[in-house]
Amino acid sequence: VVSKVADGDTLTLNANGKKYKIRLAEIDTAERDQPYGSEAKTVLSNLVLNKQVRVLVIKKSDRYGRVIGRIFLGEDDVNAYMVEMGHAMVYRRYLTDQSLLELENNAKENQRGLWKLPQKDRVPPWVWRKLKRKKS
Repeated sequence: VVSKVADGDTLTLNANGKKYKIRLAEIDTAERDQPYGSEAKTVLSNLVLNKQVRVLVIKKSDRYGRVIGRIFLGEDDVNAYMVEMGHAMVYRRYLTDQSLLELENNAKENQRGLWKLPQKDRVPPWVWRKLKRKKS
């Protein structure tokens, strides 16, 4: 059961009496201080908070100790949904599911979610983080 949503691509769930921090695999959402960051978090919260989900573990731990996985709500792939509806970008660096690219292109063409933003506000999250590190 999902007990917390940190942002649009990270959540905490409780299973077997333990808490697990999960990073959604193959996608990246706007950071909290970035345009569309709060919207992505709200969408993920509305989808999964306090609901039972299934996790397909892709990697047991990243450098922050999070499990990397695909989240399923029933049969629905939450990671794919986030991309399809324009709430997330495909994280190409870690991409294995090529079908996500088609979902992203469709979201762009139909200007869903973050793709409605002006071009200057559609900075990929991985670029945003790099720019932020340079400033600090």
